[in-house]
Amino acid sequence: MFIAGAVATLATMAPLFLDMDPFPSYAWAVCMLMGVGFAISAAGVLRSAAAQRKAARASQAA
Repeated sequence: MFIAGAVATLATMAPLFLDMDPFPSYAWAVCMLMGVGFAISAAGVLRSAAAQRKAARASQAA
């Protein structure tokens, strides 16, 4: 999802630098996928860290 948003951001910004007509507003909304993908990956990292911490505590208690 992050990669799709990054590609959309590059494609949406290109007309601004190439002196073309800008894309419609829904194309800018697709750029938000980059932030959503980053949030999903950050949530996965935090969830994994919490699971590892829980497993470490369980092994110390046993």
